[in-house]
Amino acid sequence: MGVDIGGTFTDVVLELDQAQFSTKVLTTYSAPEDAIIDGMHQVCDKAGITPADIDQIIHGTTLATNALIERRGARTALITTAGFRDVIEMRTESRFEQYDLNLSLPDPLLPRQQRYTITERIDARGQVPIELDSAELDRLVSQIEEAGYESVAIGLIHSYLNDAHERQVQQALARRLPQVMISLSSEVSPQMREYERFNTVVANAYIKPLMKSYLGRLQGRLQQEKVDCPVFLMHSGGGIISIESAAEFPVRLVESGPAGGAVFAAHIAARYGLDKVLSFDMGGTTAKICLIKDQTPKTSRVFEVARTYRFKKGSGMPISIPVIDMVEIGAGGGSLASVDAMRQIRVGPQSAGSEPGPACYGRGGDKPAVTDADLVLGKLDPDNFAGGSIALQVERSSEALQAELGQVLDMDAQTAAYGLVEVVDENMANAARVHAVENGEDLAEYTMIAFGGAAPLHAARLCEKLGVERLLVPPGAGVGSAIGFLRAPFSFEANRSQYMKLSQLDPERVSTLLQELENEARAFVRSCDEQAEILAEFKAYMRYSGQGWEIPIALTSEQARQPDAATYLQLFEKSYHALFGRTVEGMDVEITVWAANATTPAHSVSPVQLAEAGAHARTQGTREVFDAALGEVTEAAVVLRHDMQAGQCVKGPAVITEDETTIIIPASRQGIRQPDGCIDLMPQVEGQRRRAS
Repeated sequence: MGVDIGGTFTDVVLELDQAQFSTKVLTTYSAPEDAIIDGMHQVCDKAGITPADIDQIIHGTTLATNALIERRGARTALITTAGFRDVIEMRTESRFEQYDLNLSLPDPLLPRQQRYTITERIDARGQVPIELDSAELDRLVSQIEEAGYESVAIGLIHSYLNDAHERQVQQALARRLPQVMISLSSEVSPQMREYERFNTVVANAYIKPLMKSYLGRLQGRLQQEKVDCPVFLMHSGGGIISIESAAEFPVRLVESGPAGGAVFAAHIAARYGLDKVLSFDMGGTTAKICLIKDQTPKTSRVFEVARTYRFKKGSGMPISIPVIDMVEIGAGGGSLASVDAMRQIRVGPQSAGSEPGPACYGRGGDKPAVTDADLVLGKLDPDNFAGGSIALQVERSSEALQAELGQVLDMDAQTAAYGLVEVVDENMANAARVHAVENGEDLAEYTMIAFGGAAPLHAARLCEKLGVERLLVPPGAGVGSAIGFLRAPFSFEANRSQYMKLSQLDPERVSTLLQELENEARAFVRSCDEQAEILAEFKAYMRYSGQGWEIPIALTSEQARQPDAATYLQLFEKSYHALFGRTVEGMDVEITVWAANATTPAHSVSPVQLAEAGAHARTQGTREVFDAALGEVTEAAVVLRHDMQAGQCVKGPAVITEDETTIIIPASRQGIRQPDGCIDLMPQVEGQRRRAS
């Protein structure tokens, strides 16, 4: 069973042999495990089994991310080296909005009075010029005890090279305060750059009690339901780790839900033999966009949570862990709209969530959300939303749109809805363009794969805006991330900073370091599956001397075990040229971080034999749907997805409905059902009503 807790819905997917059973239930914020148990019973009833028959659960959640964004973690202290107390407040001193004279930096996760220092020093070579003062350490532990902290983060300078002092502090705390949870930066993020490292260990400590409590409650509830099977967690890097590892390093769960979606899209890409895919995941709270090349999601080792300025790097909270690289914006079905001082429509990042939800839910929400606009524009069937489990109220949507947008901008509810969805779609298209440019990619060469409850409603319009020709909407798109959990391998990436110039490469030192990292990563995977075959992947993060940031360079096992400076330089220059269109002659290259990823083999896939367009699918009547590209209401054919047969065709304007989502086909497109159930959308070649610009 795969379970994805989102900001609005909790998605549950049960896989039994070759059959899948799924459901969406509203997320229960006060006790997220309640929604899981509810959804589990629903899918088990559909499959005709009992919960006790489940033999594996894979879980992803936004709880860690939301706790950081909403600042509702544990009472936490940071212990750091004397002189470095204010690192997480000073940040990197970069201005992410250069010309904003009133620029306000996000507050650090911990205020100054919760940050403590101790006299000690480890230098940039890992040597110890100043030993730790044990008497001072005892006094510091007493201060921590008196203040009543639940969790402590320990981040000392250069501990990624030598963790001896962090271990001493940990031992002193553990002896006196066994009930306090402790996080070490040398374990959580053993990488250079103290701001990112300190921030990451603080984030881990901040959410550790919350996540440990939740995971413990979840295990208890499952046992009450007679579910006695292993529970694994999806991590942000796109793999699966044990529940014990997740409880120890909960910061690795940040972005775990979106990571499952990227794995799901990569699996579809492999079935279709696609090497360039744009993954588009739009749920109730956010939209996520990810580039997938050669059927592998792009990864990074640093990303930001809770950006205060949309699209602005540096305006968020940096987390230094392996993560699938994606851009995320507050544009989901529950994202709320308003009019700013310049009389422009703004959407998100605030969301109605599931409590109270959009105005159309009739649960007390009175602000217009994206779902309200989609309903007023005819994209949603008010009587068949979420499989008919939630009856939508069109009049409430119209009232909210009119009150918040229409009255201010002097327009009717439908025009306000049109403006709202165009703003949302343009925000998402702009995010995709920026992400592609930053990675040196041309989206015109890409195929979009859309999933998440709201994505199929907006994906075709995004393709029109981005110039993307092909769009795939896979079966189970409404619960795509949860399905992705079932496709993910067991994996763990270990990394460590070890600065080295390429001109002074020490092959023995490098091979020893990578072997240690590989052993560490393999141990995590073995804790999940003792018998599995494990593959190893390696990376070096490299840059030209004097540059401020690195690019990841993939290494083969042979290149990791037998390091060679000339080979490394060739690999670096090839990647650098692909990104920036040039290389720099005569400049030395530096390596700052080394990484080893242990993973079980990817799930095997069967290639899809594409179907030719055949007969038109049987329609269930028509309904009026607003086509944004045409700027007018169209008469759209309504087709039930489960009635479509392989090769059957649907020409836009049309609506393809199913329990968990709705696919909108504008006048510019037509869709074909492929043998695996995917709806394959392409521009109409003949009989096209009008080519959308």
